[in-house]
Amino acid sequence: MHRTVLRRTSVVAAVTTTLTALTVVGATSGATAAPGRPTPAGPPPVEVQLLALNDFHGNLEAPAGSSGRIQTGPAVGATPGPTVDAGGAEFLATQLAQLAEEQKKHNTITVAAGDLIGASPLLSAAFHDEPTIESLGLAGLDYASVGNHEFDEGAAELLRIQNGGCHPVDGCADGTPYEGADFQYLSANAFVTETGEPLLAPYAIHRVQGVQVGFIGMTLEGTADIVSQQGVAGLDFADEVETANRYTAELQAQGVETIVVLLHQGGNQTGADAWDINGCNGMTGPIVDIAAGMSDAIDVVVSGHTHQAYNCELDGKLVTSGSSFGRLVTDIDLSIDRRTGDVITASAENVIVTRDVARDAQQTALIARYREALGPIAGEVVGQVTQDLTRLQEAVPAGAESTLGNVIADAQLAATDDEAGAVAAFMNPGGVRADLLAGDVTYEEAFTVQPFGNNLVTLDLTGAQLNCLLEQQFQVNRVLYASATVSYSVSASGTPAPAGADPCTGTRVPDSSVAIDGVPVTATGVYRVTVNNFLAGGGDGFSVLTGGTNAVTGPIDLDAFTAYLTAASPVAAPLLDRIDPVA
Repeated sequence: MHRTVLRRTSVVAAVTTTLTALTVVGATSGATAAPGRPTPAGPPPVEVQLLALNDFHGNLEAPAGSSGRIQTGPAVGATPGPTVDAGGAEFLATQLAQLAEEQKKHNTITVAAGDLIGASPLLSAAFHDEPTIESLGLAGLDYASVGNHEFDEGAAELLRIQNGGCHPVDGCADGTPYEGADFQYLSANAFVTETGEPLLAPYAIHRVQGVQVGFIGMTLEGTADIVSQQGVAGLDFADEVETANRYTAELQAQGVETIVVLLHQGGNQTGADAWDINGCNGMTGPIVDIAAGMSDAIDVVVSGHTHQAYNCELDGKLVTSGSSFGRLVTDIDLSIDRRTGDVITASAENVIVTRDVARDAQQTALIARYREALGPIAGEVVGQVTQDLTRLQEAVPAGAESTLGNVIADAQLAATDDEAGAVAAFMNPGGVRADLLAGDVTYEEAFTVQPFGNNLVTLDLTGAQLNCLLEQQFQVNRVLYASATVSYSVSASGTPAPAGADPCTGTRVPDSSVAIDGVPVTATGVYRVTVNNFLAGGGDGFSVLTGGTNAVTGPIDLDAFTAYLTAASPVAAPLLDRIDPVA
């Protein structure tokens, strides 16, 4: 590969998607990149535009609260940085079309890096995300990698989403046949355990004006750790680097020299300039090592999963991510040598999907049709909150508490304290999907906060197991939201257990600090603890919970949440005082 990776500083325009023949296939090593090589003499290069998104999560309507805004400048002291409203399928489709029209070479390919569905608002989730698949097809999506949330309802459901057909239980809930996706999902590293074959096509070859562009699609290797056991049953997930390099070799063997990886794994910018949607400031996270390990023959990595925005050159590869919920489109330009198929230059720009453009008429009609099919349940008021309850993790240590997370933990305890005998509840932060704004709370808004439909599970833990669970939070780097009955301290000088070691060997949480209802926990005491079934099965790495006994399955988490909002209204923001940081 001979290419120069360029950092774009202004929006580069694009083209209406007039796509030539494509081949979807199912498997030689990369040439060394030579950045800065001048364009060779000969026929003019082929200019190809990629329009990319990631982590859409069924947000057909413009998201509310912080989920519907993008920061556009730095914070000044204690004053947050400026933001702009962003997102919504009506505006996303319009801006995709405008970017494509500006390129004017009719070589646009629209791609995505996973989690298009799953953890979706009610308008999409009530119809098993069929509205989102239809919407993205109308918007011109061509290829998408699977993400972990594509597996939320299992492999068979993902195949139905791709290929079409009514849901086996709910049928075609909107009264019309479901035809399947107009785009191709790619799944290079999700294998059927019984056969060893990829669940879906691992890659696709797209031909544009005589050159071939290969797309490899993957989810993160750790998908099985963050999806319910039922969702990943019968599947294995392979290493991202090994898989990318394997299929890169196959593509090169077929003469494909322009290679793009659509990867549902990512990273984060750090430091004062981490807000910059086109920055690459202090990059950290799995994507850094993944990019370094990938073959030099790979030109572009469109990434996701972390819901962050960045625009990087990592190990000679253009690596991008476009935030989440359709708030950004990544506009990528490739200049490809017509004779060799090599990328000469690659550049990108993250473009905000602002709401100051015309609404796409097809998207407006689709939303209206499903809104009518949804019926009046969406607008039913289930309670009130006196102020915004947010996912913002405000307490020390970072990530320990949020106003909304604490309310949800309290709701789950309230739903299980009588019949199941629970004395404490814990909620995983990844299961809290949106903020609740002050005022009346509708069923739809509550659903958007808790969209997974997990059952609550109440089980026995010994005091020793409970202490170990609290230590495991810092081993897996996910601090659970705790009900108001729980209190404990976190030592800044303590150390977590190493990965793979016994989590009980960590020293972040002094055993003597752990209390339930103000009474110190004893190692031999037995405590009834409520979590959701995802956590009870060891999700997010919380293996300690699989050792609980006398498990009783309770109500759906959303039902517990709405019941609490109704009973406790108006709900005020709780104090963030359940975890006490100590030196």
